[in-house]
Amino acid sequence: MEWSSPLIRGTLVRRYKRFFADVELDNGEVVTAHCANPGSMMGLKDPGLPAYISTHNNPKRKLRYSLEAVEIKGDMVGINTSLPNKLGEEAIAANAIKELSGYSNMRREVKYGTNSRVDILLEDDAKGLAYVEIKNVHFSREPGLAEFPDSVTERGTKHLKELAQMVEDGHRAVMFYVVQRPDCEVFSIAADTDPTYANTFKESLKCGVEVICYDCALTLKDITIRRALPLKL
Repeated sequence: MEWSSPLIRGTLVRRYKRFFADVELDNGEVVTAHCANPGSMMGLKDPGLPAYISTHNNPKRKLRYSLEAVEIKGDMVGINTSLPNKLGEEAIAANAIKELSGYSNMRREVKYGTNSRVDILLEDDAKGLAYVEIKNVHFSREPGLAEFPDSVTERGTKHLKELAQMVEDGHRAVMFYVVQRPDCEVFSIAADTDPTYANTFKESLKCGVEVICYDCALTLKDITIRRALPLKL
C-alpha cells in the first residue's frame, strides 16, 4: 500500500492529547501532525526519535500532516493503527496470506457478535465462512519480539470472545496480527500489560480460534505485509 505521499523525515518533538504530534522538519519548521493511534505507543513516542509524516491536500482535513512512523535503531516502525485493516484486506485479496487464501468472496465490516462488526468476512461455498479480526502491533520491549497489546484493550478481549462464539457456531475464526515493523522474529501476548486479554487469548485458542501474524516492510513510498511470524506462547 502506498502512502498518500512520499514520507517526509523529521524529528519527533512530542506526542500529546493522544492524537497530536509535533514534528520538527529538517528546515527547522515545527508542524503538527495527526497521530492515528489511541494506544500508549510505549517506546515509540520519545522526543528526539526520527519521525516520518505524510502530506494531505484534502481541504476538509484540519491537519495537513499525519504521523505514519518513527525510527527505532535504523528501522521504520509504523504507528498508524488505521492501516492494518487496509493492509490485511490488500494482502488477502492478493493471495499473499496463505492461511486465508482460496475464498471466493470477501466483505468488510459485517455485523456479528454483540453489536460488533468483523473486520473481514471470507465466504466460499466449499470452505464456508471465516471471520477475521485484524489487530495492529508495533510494541516491542525485547529485541526480536513483537507484543500485543501495549495497553489494556477491553475491545480486543470482546473480539476474542466473539470469535470463539463463531467457532462454536460452526465457522472458522481467525485473529490476524499485523506487525508494523520489520525487526521482529516472533510474536507474543503481553500478559503483564493486560492479564484479562492474555487469559481470554488462551481460552480462545482452546476453543479453536486460529492465530496468524505477519510483519511489514516500510519504505518512504509504501508499506506492505511481508512474512509470517511464529507465535510464542
